[in-house]
Amino acid sequence: MQGEQMASSGEKPPARPLDPIDRDILRMLQADGRASIRSVAEHVHISRANAYARINRLLDDGVIRGFTARVNQERAGQGASAYITLKIVQNSWRTVREKLGELPGAAHIALVSGDFDVLLLVHTPDNRSLRELVLTRIQAIPEVLSTRTLLVFEETDLDAEH
Repeated sequence: MQGEQMASSGEKPPARPLDPIDRDILRMLQADGRASIRSVAEHVHISRANAYARINRLLDDGVIRGFTARVNQERAGQGASAYITLKIVQNSWRTVREKLGELPGAAHIALVSGDFDVLLLVHTPDNRSLRELVLTRIQAIPEVLSTRTLLVFEETDLDAEH
């Protein structure tokens, strides 16, 4: 009965524990999301069928959320990046998250604890665009009480280092 209730509410069952082979597969796919099933199987010393089944299970369980390209924002014309901290009206997270997600250049949104409520990463073509985004778009959201902008001078993608 409980499984039926979870299925009807759209929730996924709890993820199964990952074994060392699953973790090796994840590391390999994080380094190269375009790796072939054959190369994954060879790397972790399992059959192709087993590799295929494991990757599908990781996808079905929601461990792997998808495959994307890592983009050099500056080379893609987004020369200004910033983390923006926001203080928001209590209990307005869902509304604010939806509005922030619609912003051009929004790359990551997190509800956090501490001196502020939300941490937002944005990429814009230049500082003028960043200023416009913060002053006219973000600060115009009624649930946003205050913002602080932290410019990114240099960044390193740790996933690419492995």
